[in-house]
Amino acid sequence: MASVLDRVIEVTARVLRLDPAEIKPEHSFTADLGAESVQSIELVAMFEEEFGIEMDEDAALSVQSVGTAAEFIEGVCKQQGVAV
Repeated sequence: MASVLDRVIEVTARVLRLDPAEIKPEHSFTADLGAESVQSIELVAMFEEEFGIEMDEDAALSVQSVGTAAEFIEGVCKQQGVAV
């Protein structure tokens, strides 16, 4: 099964219509990948769907980079008892 980071990159690529190979863990969703506020909200919703979790929207939207998002989602999965 794909790692959390790989799955975050796949979802990010799908929402932002980018090549997954060009997305790196250190990339900022807004500064590097060009996500706008509506897309950021869509990303949160898609991550919730992909991982079967519920995230605090404000906390999720405060995450800046792809790698940090993977760590954040991993933590939420652990809290909610979702295997990743």
